[in-house]
Amino acid sequence: MIELKDVSKSFTLHNQGSAVIPVMQNATLSVQAGECVGLTGASGAGKSTLMRVIYGNYLAASGNVVVGGVDVAKAAPREILALRRDTLGYVSQFLRVVPRVPTLDVVAEPLLAVGTPADQARDKAASLLAQLNIAERLWSLSPTTFSGGEQQRVNIARGFAYEYPALLLDEPTASLDAQNRATVLALIAGAKARGAAIIGIFHDEAARQQVCDRFVDVSDFAPKAAA
Repeated sequence: MIELKDVSKSFTLHNQGSAVIPVMQNATLSVQAGECVGLTGASGAGKSTLMRVIYGNYLAASGNVVVGGVDVAKAAPREILALRRDTLGYVSQFLRVVPRVPTLDVVAEPLLAVGTPADQARDKAASLLAQLNIAERLWSLSPTTFSGGEQQRVNIARGFAYEYPALLLDEPTASLDAQNRATVLALIAGAKARGAAIIGIFHDEAARQQVCDRFVDVSDFAPKAAA
């Protein structure tokens, strides 16, 4: 479902004489349906960068990034947008939404985008918000007004509303209390059970041991001169 082969990435510092900084070289990994792979490595090793390459936020300098049969490294923007709508979900560390859109609609949006009837989409959104302990009185408000912890839970609810065949999870349990952490881990286990291919970053050792089937150390993908 997710296949990376010989992926390299560098950044160009345009304000420093266009210096090129290699950050990843020959990254190769495979994630099958129903499998959760945890990314490990020191802070700054490139875990989030690798996720952004898979999601298409960063363009790979070389190699193949195939998700659901689409090579993100070579796909047109419209193909990447379709992939994000139908196949690849991403729960980042920060909620990014249009201001003034009610929380219930923010969570329901991925379902509406694939043609789910509005009442069914909002019912699913309501169920997830309740599971994640977002008070019903807040559902009509924009999540941009919420606390950081509430925004994180809204972001998780949105990421799990539609049953994406592939999921990227960047610190989904960070800063959660025990009850909400257990809910998120149950959502991940449920996604695995239905066959989702998952790549996750978990600094919570107990959480990653609970949901990850194996681990990939992104330090192995460091450019040789920087290794």
